Amino acid sequence: MSGRVVAYSSSPLLASRTPVWRSKLIVGGIALAFLGLAARAAWVQVFGNEFYRKQGEVRFARTLELPANRGRIFDRNGLLLATSVPVPSIWAMPEDVDRDPAKLAQLAKLLDMPMPELTRRLAEEEKNFVWLKREVDDSTAKQVAALGIKGIYERKEYRRQYPEGEAAAHIVGFTNVEDKGQEGMELAFDKDLAGHAGSRRVIKDRLGRIVEDVGQQVAPSDGKDIQLSIDSKVQFFAYQQLRDAVLQNKAKAGSVIVLDAERGDVLALANFPSYNPGKRENLTGGQLRNRALTDTFEPGSTMKPIIVSLALQKGIVTPDTVIPTNGGHMVISGSTIHDDSASTALTVSQVIQKSSNVGAATIALRMPPRDMWEMYTELGFGQRPQVQFPGVVSGRLRPYKNWRPIEQATMAYGYGLSVSLFQLAHAYTVFARDGEVIPVSMIKSQGPVAGIRVMEPNVAQEVRQMLHLVTQNGGTAPRAQTMGYSVGGKTGTAHKQEGRGYAEHKYRGVFVGMAPIDKPRIIVAVMIDEPSAGKYFGGDVAAPVFSATVQQTLRMLGVQPDMNVKPQIVVQSVEESF
Repeated sequence: MSGRVVAYSSSPLLASRTPVWRSKLIVGGIALAFLGLAARAAWVQVFGNEFYRKQGEVRFARTLELPANRGRIFDRNGLLLATSVPVPSIWAMPEDVDRDPAKLAQLAKLLDMPMPELTRRLAEEEKNFVWLKREVDDSTAKQVAALGIKGIYERKEYRRQYPEGEAAAHIVGFTNVEDKGQEGMELAFDKDLAGHAGSRRVIKDRLGRIVEDVGQQVAPSDGKDIQLSIDSKVQFFAYQQLRDAVLQNKAKAGSVIVLDAERGDVLALANFPSYNPGKRENLTGGQLRNRALTDTFEPGSTMKPIIVSLALQKGIVTPDTVIPTNGGHMVISGSTIHDDSASTALTVSQVIQKSSNVGAATIALRMPPRDMWEMYTELGFGQRPQVQFPGVVSGRLRPYKNWRPIEQATMAYGYGLSVSLFQLAHAYTVFARDGEVIPVSMIKSQGPVAGIRVMEPNVAQEVRQMLHLVTQNGGTAPRAQTMGYSVGGKTGTAHKQEGRGYAEHKYRGVFVGMAPIDKPRIIVAVMIDEPSAGKYFGGDVAAPVFSATVQQTLRMLGVQPDMNVKPQIVVQSVEESF
């Protein structure tokens, strides 16, 4: 073994004695260093703790929202109309994102996002949270995760699904990406459906992994379910019939409402054009608008049964009273009222059956304007319907004190006031319920409801028989007849307003009626806006939708047919007056 041997005793440097002060200086320096560290630790941990705690929380502590599951929407039979399903969303922590160009290009492609847009979002490095794409499909989320990009994360959210699609879109509505109601019942009952989100306070490491829970976790409170009055089967069928009628008549739009005459429940409410609430790209206001509730129009001849019922109630006429019609012409204050078919006289029943403007105006002018106004008001015209739904309109009914004779006359056959289709259907409950107006609801009721009496039962029954005549040969709507069921109703055809006047070739065709006629179970109202295929009378464009909807709905409700004969449909209906 070889090695170098050092003779310490012979080394001048090692043999010299170290001064005591030097060793004390070194020990003192070390002691001061430890004292400084202890002071710094005391400051950080005790005296200046608040500042450093906040800085730590900013960098690593996170409050995670625990989303509440939005309540479901059911139809009256328990079938789903709206429900929430969990979906992944992609977010990023910009300061931590790996800037590999190739991977970021793949990420942009997967998220269907232009590369400049992705770059812009990731450039916001002062932010600790940036959404990249909300509500992606599972396949996309898995591919994003497979890229393994540091700083890119996935979070669970809820997306709304609507099984009935466009058929029930205007009833159910939809939510936005934040799961907030935007239209329909989703908006009307947003607070009940939304519930309350919970929270969880956690500490995360730089990789975004949760390492510790901090504080007490607040559990989310899920939203409440709601059950609508809608019957999804009736809704779907009514929507189909309406859509076919609008397309067949080359119309601008249309609406249909089906009411339960016993409970006041809305069994169906559909509009066309419609939209898919789950796919709302490139939507227009015309598609979103719930025309049955938000659009008003002059109801035309559908008001005539109301005027006749008022005259019957006051004892001014009977169903057989003869009303002079002067060959179908009448002049009031220089303005001419006319019928489409000339007649010298009609009974009150025939005034309804033939839809005589002159007859209705003559009857109306035998009564004070105030009586007409009060009847219209009691039926809900000029007032906002008491139904919980966004955008419901009140229509227009001017005070009776300002009516001139010509205005009183035209209001008898539906000009000079405006109503929604919903208001019109609601008003006709007075005939279906033997003189009572019942409240209408879009939430399922628990049984028959009490109404407000507006006219005597015998008056309502007499008017129902007149409405039945409208659907027979010689009336304005034989195409409203329904196989196996007796029906009754009233047509309405009105010029559309344009500026301060009326468009010459633009009309709304309306039919509102009920079935079975002796004991009505349902009320159906149909409106076709601007039919342009050659026919525009309510008896031609709206009555067929009524007929098909009544037949299918009564069968679904289990109502036994009250007629054993086939309906007698005529090819050419009697043209109604405006």
